[in-house]
Amino acid sequence: MIKHILISQPKPQTDRNPYSEMESRYGVHFDFCQLIHVEGLDAHEFRLQRINPLDYTAVLLNSRLGVDHYFRLCEEMRLQVPETMHYYCISEAVANYLQKYIQYRKRKVFFSEHNNFEDLLPAMNRRPNERYLMVMSDVHNDITINMFAEHKIEIKPAIMYRTVSSDWPKDKPFDYDMIVLFTPTGVHSVHRNFPDWKQGETLVACFGQSTVAAAEEAGLRVDIKAPTPECPSIATAIEKYLDKQLS
Repeated sequence: MIKHILISQPKPQTDRNPYSEMESRYGVHFDFCQLIHVEGLDAHEFRLQRINPLDYTAVLLNSRLGVDHYFRLCEEMRLQVPETMHYYCISEAVANYLQKYIQYRKRKVFFSEHNNFEDLLPAMNRRPNERYLMVMSDVHNDITINMFAEHKIEIKPAIMYRTVSSDWPKDKPFDYDMIVLFTPTGVHSVHRNFPDWKQGETLVACFGQSTVAAAEEAGLRVDIKAPTPECPSIATAIEKYLDKQLS
């Protein structure tokens, strides 16, 4: 029976979340503990990429983390971001977060209503002379870059932060009936923290194809996968499994 489940992400800020509902419904307990954390590149590391952010007229941003690290690095390098800079954001939430650093004006901030950069192609096509810098983590895929290339829009990827393994608390046992992993780095963190750990009957749930691939490459048996047409989120995939357990 599945009773103790590790979610390798921060605990939700409110009790109104699918995990709390599953605890009440199925009598399970969710433990939230991150296996990874983000570190920003310093100015010296970033300069090794031979990129000057001021050579570009627009920035593509896919997260609030990207916003923070873009402005942090510009400040560390003593670069004054011009008022004319354009910002293309993957969502309205990211666009609104820019107000922490700039005066928000609609004519220079664009965002997707469906959380994808493809929505921004019409706005980008109206500006054929724009030069684009895309803020990225060291862990990423090239699907978005390839999509822009197919539309003959040149994007310069700029790695500004990295995802690294976190140390597991020494006084906390790693004893779960199910562990839920969200990134390839999370998979690597399990093996870095517990090199002698054997999966045995422990279930492994993975979100995202790259996470599944990393887990299987590491010799893990992936029992639960998301997203799928039936389970768009990892929470729904876990709930579906727990339903089967009760039936």
